[in-house]
Amino acid sequence: MKTPHVVVVMGVAGTGKTTVGPLLAAELGVPYAEGDEFHSPENIAKMSAGIPLEDADRWPWLDAIGEWAHRRNGLGGVVSSSALKRAYRDRLRAAAPGALFLHLDGERALVERRMSERKGHYMPTALLDSQYAALEKLGADETGVTVDVSGTPEEITERAVAALRRLES
Repeated sequence: MKTPHVVVVMGVAGTGKTTVGPLLAAELGVPYAEGDEFHSPENIAKMSAGIPLEDADRWPWLDAIGEWAHRRNGLGGVVSSSALKRAYRDRLRAAAPGALFLHLDGERALVERRMSERKGHYMPTALLDSQYAALEKLGADETGVTVDVSGTPEEITERAVAALRRLES
């Protein structure tokens, strides 16, 4: 299932964006971009120190992701971005109007456990509360789907592909 759309894999830290994103891109036959790589060194330093980002920190990051998505508009692609707030998704949609959102969602205990098991990532579990507090789930008027993150990455990807197929048909 090759898609001409850019799929933004969104959700709080620890839901599997970095794991599912490349699997989804491979399944869809499109390139993948890791949203964390668009962060400035200043943002990474803040998060590493356990300091939540403010909107002013996020705008340049979102604009960089939006620029990538814009270049892939009509060609397809998958990019990860927490995209926690409607305003963030609106900014991404302004750059890439055809973008679809895949919200990876799951029980907090599962997400926290997965976060605590990851190695070499700068996002501490201490920031999970701020992520959930900021999360605004997809609105009924937003083009996207929500997929549960229980199960293996392959199972999550399979559910995501099926949900995206339904959305695109």
